[in-house]
Amino acid sequence: MEIEARLRKIFSGAKIDLLLIKNGSEQDPNFKYLTGFTSGTFEDNFLIASRKKVSVLTSELEYETALSQAKEGVEIVNAFGSREGFKKALSIIKGKSIGVNGDFLSFNDYNMIKKFKPSKIIDISENLIKARLVKRKEEIANIRKAVSITKFAILEVQKSIKAGMTELEVAAQVDFVMKSLGASGSSFDTIVAFGKNTALPHHMPDQTKLNDGDLVLIDTGAKYNNYCADITRTFVYGKSNKRAEEMIKFVKSVQLMAIHMLKPGVDAYSVGKKVKKYIDSYKGGIYKGKFIHALGHGIGLEVHDASVFSNTPYRKIKKGMTLAVEPGIYFVGFGGVRIEDDVLIDKNGAIVL
Repeated sequence: MEIEARLRKIFSGAKIDLLLIKNGSEQDPNFKYLTGFTSGTFEDNFLIASRKKVSVLTSELEYETALSQAKEGVEIVNAFGSREGFKKALSIIKGKSIGVNGDFLSFNDYNMIKKFKPSKIIDISENLIKARLVKRKEEIANIRKAVSITKFAILEVQKSIKAGMTELEVAAQVDFVMKSLGASGSSFDTIVAFGKNTALPHHMPDQTKLNDGDLVLIDTGAKYNNYCADITRTFVYGKSNKRAEEMIKFVKSVQLMAIHMLKPGVDAYSVGKKVKKYIDSYKGGIYKGKFIHALGHGIGLEVHDASVFSNTPYRKIKKGMTLAVEPGIYFVGFGGVRIEDDVLIDKNGAIVL
């Protein structure tokens, strides 16, 4: 997994002696990035990294699970057997400049770390995001597999849904098919919306029943070896719905246009602005103001890995990035359309995964 290469990217430009990652009830994505662990919860566990090595401070509960997955460059320490053992393991940070993930670390954990008297605690969350932007071969392979599972699951469910089914039933089917194909779980709570509910981008499935001629929106993603997919499909169920079908055709064309614009060196935020301007001006403005979110986002260990299409430091596209591209238009009271695919940036442009 080339731990040292990942550590070099994280430590580059960071004026720190050590990196400290502290999990909560969920794992910090950077814990997964530096261990590659796909099994175990590692709740409240620590990771301490130098420029050369990663040490995982765990408990007897997870010790064997960690040992069985540890790769070269990853040391496993059973540090939670006693209070003395824990203090000894954490004493390494005393007098050192410590980098932490300020986007994840809780206030209580921050105060706990201070008690071990590091010389400085520095938020290096931007370094961590930048280190994960460009994916290595094994990461791309995992994302590609997650995408493949997700697309197949949506197609299978699309073929089997029937009038009278609820949004919750369809969402459960999607999740079941993804797991049956080898997904470890979902990247996020699957969104299924029927009819007017499709106008709400983050509508959570409920007891709404499917009717003939309804718009159907499915937004879901499989997780495979910790890596996420994020795919959205919108279609009309049953009888023709001309207005909805025209919206779908338009959004598909917009997505294709956007994907063709994504190349190394391009400013992703500017692409998003151009797409919004095009949607607003289309046919005299029939969709003006109806594209209400960013064009997309980075994807990887997190379903929203980086805000690439927003006004952030990560907006310059590089070869090896993986991005979700998701234009949409939404009419409250009628319905909405979103089409989303995950792409890989290579030297010539974007490849749909």
